[in-house]
Amino acid sequence: MRYALIKFRVYLLGEQTFAVYTDHASLRTAMKSPHLSQRMARWLSFFAEYNFVVHYKPGKNNILADALSRRPDYDPRRLTRHQDIPDDDDDDDDCATCVTLGINATLSSPVLPLRQQIADAYEEDAFYAAIIRYLRNPTADTLDKLTRPTRDAITRYDRDGDLLTYSIDTFDTLRVVIPADDDLRARLVHEYHDASAGGHLGREKTFAALSRDFF
Repeated sequence: MRYALIKFRVYLLGEQTFAVYTDHASLRTAMKSPHLSQRMARWLSFFAEYNFVVHYKPGKNNILADALSRRPDYDPRRLTRHQDIPDDDDDDDDCATCVTLGINATLSSPVLPLRQQIADAYEEDAFYAAIIRYLRNPTADTLDKLTRPTRDAITRYDRDGDLLTYSIDTFDTLRVVIPADDDLRARLVHEYHDASAGGHLGREKTFAALSRDFF
């Protein structure tokens, strides 16, 4: 909902009352609740800029919204593949990486696991290596080693295991930080465009998909 309001901000601000149909039932009561968390208070502060009325629509009936969030060229039958996967304790880690990075690991056979390749690339990037050192050991000394602009934006960075994540604010989706490593970036482009699961999107759609998951 917030994404839609931002996306169409120039059309919605200052307009007459418009309707918002959502399957998020709690939004109806949250708008009037006297007891709000800090997070919800920030949301309502943002929503207050707009003049809208919330209408609840059960998810099973909200098929138009579901259709808008689905890739029209996606065919799950093309992605169905049976593989003999060894019983290994590392399987769970691989699956976690797959979800975190938005990549179908079963369709890729990389020499080095993607998560490990990203983590290794941080060590070769002085800028992000300094940020990680601070996040691991937030002291005045490690903070002073950062540039002034980086110190001002340090709250946007966080760690997810061995990965560095970035988000503009609490409303923004966490994205995995990618260092300036040409081989790594080429691999990500391949995963999102050339690989079977990528769908061979155009340049702009591929960039948008990468920007959604990575920074």
